[in-house]
Amino acid sequence: MVATGILTMIVVWCMFYGVIPTVWLALLCVVLGVIFAVLSRHEHGDFFDIDMQAQRSRLLKMSPALKNWSVIALMFICIASNSPWVGLGLAVFCLIMTVIVGGIELHDYVALMAIPLVFMLISGLALLFEFSPEAAGVINIPLFGIWMFVPDVNQAKTILVMAKAFGAISCLYLLSLSTPMVDIIGVLRRAHIPDVVASLMYLIYRCTFIMLEMHHSMKDAATCRLGYCNLSTSIRTTGQIYSNLFARSYKKANNMFDAMESRCYDGDVEFYSTAKPITAVQAVFAIAVIVATLSATIVLY
Repeated sequence: MVATGILTMIVVWCMFYGVIPTVWLALLCVVLGVIFAVLSRHEHGDFFDIDMQAQRSRLLKMSPALKNWSVIALMFICIASNSPWVGLGLAVFCLIMTVIVGGIELHDYVALMAIPLVFMLISGLALLFEFSPEAAGVINIPLFGIWMFVPDVNQAKTILVMAKAFGAISCLYLLSLSTPMVDIIGVLRRAHIPDVVASLMYLIYRCTFIMLEMHHSMKDAATCRLGYCNLSTSIRTTGQIYSNLFARSYKKANNMFDAMESRCYDGDVEFYSTAKPITAVQAVFAIAVIVATLSATIVLY
């Protein structure tokens, strides 16, 4: 993930140039770049990492309903806030809860966070830069007779948008890395969403990982047969893999549906879930976090 580290340094430099002293900004860019380049190296190769991490989390015994609605409330507060400190504070809080309290390994958390981070950084570059016939920003880059520049207004806007996105994504990871998908769907069912929606959510979630596992196996087989020895071979191998993947996934879906019908499938997917009641300590803690976040949002608005 060296590319992620380099992209992080570029975006952070453009966002904070002229806001933070150059020496401190350079140090910040290097530190963040090294963190994401080193810690985001994910070596497990397991497509079920999120569900496995949720099963191993020390927050697993906490009420899924409390986690679900608390995270949704924190996300709405984060998105509605007008200060980047709220999003950054939520990101730090979710990191502490997931890694220190939940027991998830830091490199696993950073590796999973690097996936949406790449899209956030690319979007940040699009928000930062503008084009003009003349230089008019804190950063000015000549480009074929025109200037690509970063105005200070765009810096402030990008910092706010990135902080909101980072805080909201951290909240989602707090939920997904401590709550299995079965529990989340169970909470939504108790909230009276249509049964067909809940069933489709579970089936799509399951089938997605089945397809990813098939793709992983096919790619490993192609690699063993030197299917990626050069560019032309790699392109041909990729096309063959995805064409075969479509046919195999269609056949797998038919087999899965036949298996479900043989088990008296009537359009509703039932699955076992254990009762996890909300304790007084959990309720007080969740309310305190929500109130504190809301108070910070109002103060910093």
